[in-house]
Amino acid sequence: MSRVSVKVDKNNDLAKIGVAIRTRRLAMEMSQEALADFAGIDRSHMGRIERGERNVSLLNIIRIAKAMNCKLADIILDANL
Repeated sequence: MSRVSVKVDKNNDLAKIGVAIRTRRLAMEMSQEALADFAGIDRSHMGRIERGERNVSLLNIIRIAKAMNCKLADIILDANL
């Protein structure tokens, strides 16, 4: 089975998740660095997640949701997935 990467993300789902995270973070008036710190994720990695450049793991999305005090489902719904 081939590995899913940004190159084969034909529906731009990774970008949708990134936009949902960025939109929620900005609504909270939280910096990208602060969110990365609270989630235990490197800031540069967080930037790539928000830009849809990384195939973010489920565990990292859960960490991000917890850092933003929301449910994983909220991020997925915000991304219209």
